[in-house]
Amino acid sequence: MADVIVVGGGLAGVEAAWQAARAGARVQLHEMRPVKQTPAHRTDKLAEIVCSNSLKSDEPGTASYLLKEELRRGGSLVMEAAAATRVPAGAALAVDRQQFAEYITRRIEDNPKIEIVREEITAIAREATTIIATGPLTSDALTWEIMKLTGDDQMYFYDAIAPIVAADSVDQAIAFRAARYGKGGDDYLNCPFDEEQYARFYKALIEANSVPLQRFEETRWFEACLPIEELARRGVDTLRYGPMKPVGLVDPRNGREPYAAVQLRQENLMADAYSMVGFQNHLRYGEQARVLRLIPGLERAEFLQYGQIHRNTYINAPRVLEPTMQMRAHPNIFFAGQITGVEGYGRRTISRSTLRSRCLLRSTLNSKSECGANATGERCKSNWR
Repeated sequence: MADVIVVGGGLAGVEAAWQAARAGARVQLHEMRPVKQTPAHRTDKLAEIVCSNSLKSDEPGTASYLLKEELRRGGSLVMEAAAATRVPAGAALAVDRQQFAEYITRRIEDNPKIEIVREEITAIAREATTIIATGPLTSDALTWEIMKLTGDDQMYFYDAIAPIVAADSVDQAIAFRAARYGKGGDDYLNCPFDEEQYARFYKALIEANSVPLQRFEETRWFEACLPIEELARRGVDTLRYGPMKPVGLVDPRNGREPYAAVQLRQENLMADAYSMVGFQNHLRYGEQARVLRLIPGLERAEFLQYGQIHRNTYINAPRVLEPTMQMRAHPNIFFAGQITGVEGYGRRTISRSTLRSRCLLRSTLNSKSECGANATGERCKSNWR
């Protein structure tokens, strides 16, 4: 019988399972794919990344770096996999998403303390020690169960995915290699615009047809990941101060910054695919092909993945959860990852990997603890190496 049940095999779920197993617990990790798929996932692999392949900055001194370093020192599986599958991305930590997911799946499968169960969970046992880490694409049935559990209507926002293009379809006579401010050498491909090209692209973008959203609810966007067409509608120069900003990108052929630029980041270790940085959108596929081929250097682009939209669900964490991530009403039940309202791969991973939570987990399991944690996870003294 399992000591801990983890629901969801994304970044937070696999990290939760890994850390619980390291603490000596027997873990059941439930992942519904491939029995039931989500609107965005493509495979049955654990920790499949569906949005950007970047885990943000890994530059010492930045907040993002500090989170990653804390994870590394805590024996994070996600950080181990990221190091093993890293691709060039300037000062950012980016991964080959396929190899990243395969690496984590293999490590979890090989762990004798973790049992993977491929089924959809639709009910949460109130008495079991359970970590819910199903992410923003939680199934409808489990969403209703969580609503009953939390006594709350679901909270949501709409999120978008950026397109991916084949590397050999990018015209490198037009695109130039550089990283912003020279950080990382020439890790990015950059498609430069002059003022006339930008005006033509902008006009086509704001006039393009989008995929309609559900009409019976209010449209709520995640401000840090707005579709480019929504950004463009806020003003003609909004994109030039956002995902198309040219600042720090000097074209080595003329020594000048372009009027605007689209950055392409290497998607995998084979370097045969590039993702369009910050170019998430919800245009119809035909419109994406038409509009995005107006970008200099992408006139003959082959799209391996088009941008798309999906609805993300999360809970009202400040009302429902203690600082220890356990429910106020059901202390045996924990939430982790993006379903708690955090954003970013590092933040959703660390939400289930902190020292305090690991000590509390041991306390909850009534197993021998070296840290003296009380019922709220306080007074932890151990470094849990």
